[in-house]
Amino acid sequence: MHPLRKLANYIILLPILLLSILSCDTGKSKDQLEPIEKAKIHEVDGKRMVWIPSGKFQMGANQPGEYQREYPAHEVEIDGFWLDKTEVTNREYLKFVKATGYLTVAEREVSWEELKKQVPPGTPKPPDSVLMPGSMVFEAPKEVSNLHDFSQWWKWTIGANWRHPLGPGSSINSLMDHPVVHISHEDALAYCEWAGKRLPTEAEWEFAARGGLNKMRFSWGEDDPRKNPKLANIWQGDFPIQNTALDGFIGTAPVGSFPSNGYGLSDMTGNVWEWVSDLFNESYYTELVSMTVCKNPQGPDRSFDSRNPYATKYVNKGGSFLCHVSYCENYRPSAREGTTPDSGMSHLGFRTVSNQPQ
Repeated sequence: MHPLRKLANYIILLPILLLSILSCDTGKSKDQLEPIEKAKIHEVDGKRMVWIPSGKFQMGANQPGEYQREYPAHEVEIDGFWLDKTEVTNREYLKFVKATGYLTVAEREVSWEELKKQVPPGTPKPPDSVLMPGSMVFEAPKEVSNLHDFSQWWKWTIGANWRHPLGPGSSINSLMDHPVVHISHEDALAYCEWAGKRLPTEAEWEFAARGGLNKMRFSWGEDDPRKNPKLANIWQGDFPIQNTALDGFIGTAPVGSFPSNGYGLSDMTGNVWEWVSDLFNESYYTELVSMTVCKNPQGPDRSFDSRNPYATKYVNKGGSFLCHVSYCENYRPSAREGTTPDSGMSHLGFRTVSNQPQ
């Protein structure tokens, strides 16, 4: 849901929903795809991209106990493609903005006429002092009454955007190699158009995130990241009160700070959520159940989230530095989130795809 609607008790639902999927028929597939001996990496306009070979895999959750909408797993066939080795960084997004003069959604004037289309009829208009350019910023509370009230740690912050990730007074001067955040789906698409690339589909993203491993819970296999905090940038400690930073980072980390997966991709787990091109529909996988193999699925024709039926949403993948087993165990390839396309947050970024032969 758009972050502008999440404050002052006017706007309902934060864009950090714990979502899962219901999917299409399963088919036999190897638990281990062809091993990747050496990643095929090519540089496109200064950005390293990794070749992801074509193949089949089990998309969705293969273990019990995950979020319900990740079931049942289904076989998907993917054509090969080039994918950014890392998330798009502040340095790279700055290059785009300097070349185009683009203003992100979080930097623009707020339109109540657009916002009220995404909330229940009769929702009162917030005061003009609230409807100002800004974004959602995570702030660790001193205590929480329950984990269902995310307004205790997500704060609408006027003046927060990709240039000022924590709000006025903050900057990206020392964060040039960190993933750009506070990026809406619209902002990500604008960057893609300028770069001559596109967002990955959800199936492409998940296939790449598995790194050649199939039916495994994590992108590195089955090792529990709680026992090895150096696997990914996620939350350690008591969420959302204390992050012990055993992985070395309280917030975002410079891209490439953690081990790459089997395809040579960095940060497919944690750091920041990543936009993909698919609309989010919680029942989409059930629509595919009659298919033996889903080939290059592009996502549903319409969006639907029963927790926020008024909004159109797109899928996010990968989890972030805020994911923790007690609340948001979304640091798994099969996990997914849904967010409105005009939303940006302090843990949401993206990477791009190219189909052009290099």
